[in-house]
Amino acid sequence: MGEQTINHLRLARTEGVGPLTYRRLLRRYGTPAAAIAALPALARSGGRASTPATPSRAEASREADALARMGARLLVLDHPDYPPLLGMLDDAPPVVALLGDPAALAGPAVALVGGRNASANGQRMAERLAEELAGAGYAVVSGLARGVDGAAHRGALRGGRTVAAIAGGLDKPYPAEHAALQVRIVAEGGAVVAEAPLGTAPQARHFPRRNRVIAGLSLAVVVVEAALRSGSLITARLAQEAGRELFAVPGSPLDPRCRGSNDLIRQGAHLTESLADVLDNLPDHPSGGGIERSPLFKRGPAPDMAPADPDWAEAEGSAASGEARRAVVELLGPSPTPVDDLIRRCQFSPATVMAVLLELELAGRVESLSGHRVALTGLPGP
Repeated sequence: MGEQTINHLRLARTEGVGPLTYRRLLRRYGTPAAAIAALPALARSGGRASTPATPSRAEASREADALARMGARLLVLDHPDYPPLLGMLDDAPPVVALLGDPAALAGPAVALVGGRNASANGQRMAERLAEELAGAGYAVVSGLARGVDGAAHRGALRGGRTVAAIAGGLDKPYPAEHAALQVRIVAEGGAVVAEAPLGTAPQARHFPRRNRVIAGLSLAVVVVEAALRSGSLITARLAQEAGRELFAVPGSPLDPRCRGSNDLIRQGAHLTESLADVLDNLPDHPSGGGIERSPLFKRGPAPDMAPADPDWAEAEGSAASGEARRAVVELLGPSPTPVDDLIRRCQFSPATVMAVLLELELAGRVESLSGHRVALTGLPGP
């Protein structure tokens, strides 16, 4: 594996470097090696006494070698093989591990998700719809969970390809009884993707991140039998935020397992009873501003991954004075604040504000959130 890929992995696995921070670091420094070298000074500027923990080259190589031994590979955000739809997310995973056929991620896909305790009718609907979508040439994406997810994968395998996005490492199938299903997905031309490193056992906090990967891989999300507090509704919300189309299968108003999905229809999701309901409303291309009728899978660098930005040189001088840092911290609180609003209310240039936010993120004082928002973490300053 090349040195550049190893350094991308090291940066992605660095303490405090999430997907948004990763992009900002690469935009500022151009290469992962340069970003890693700058981390100690950035963290100190933000008020952190210690350097964020970064895996060594040997540690990153061991992870890559372990993946290779199980037949998996790493996909880096700016690599041509990285899933193009997923790369459109503002918080796209910097690195994902792929087990299976990369071609399963290269064409159009539709996600199908729903409740773990789905009824027999709900699972039958998920299987049928997934089989028909796969037969129509769409990879069916789901989360390998019990209930609707498992039914969607099994149905899709009868018609074509399916993709499982999992919350833990590739070596930690969840639930355990779906380990054989994971193997089957790979053996029959599909793929399994994981953002988490090998050895990561899935925990509750991992599933919303997994859900954004499901939404990000797909042109649209179809929800079958989701209760009002279902994790599937998180996937639906993330899909809408990413400009993806949303569909929901109606259910009985007497069944609490259907209240969330029925409410999605009430809020504007396409009522879905058949494959035709999906195909008639499926966009050619996702866009936060509406449907774009443009070529879908164009290859090229991921957004915000340009070479080092020359504006950062001026920003570093302004940020180093401490005045900009104090102004930014005073404007922030524990509630999420849009970065654009922060810039408007601050007398410093956008590049300076972004430089300050990057330092504060690496110091653990600020958290970047989806939707280009930031919030204070509550940790004390220097």
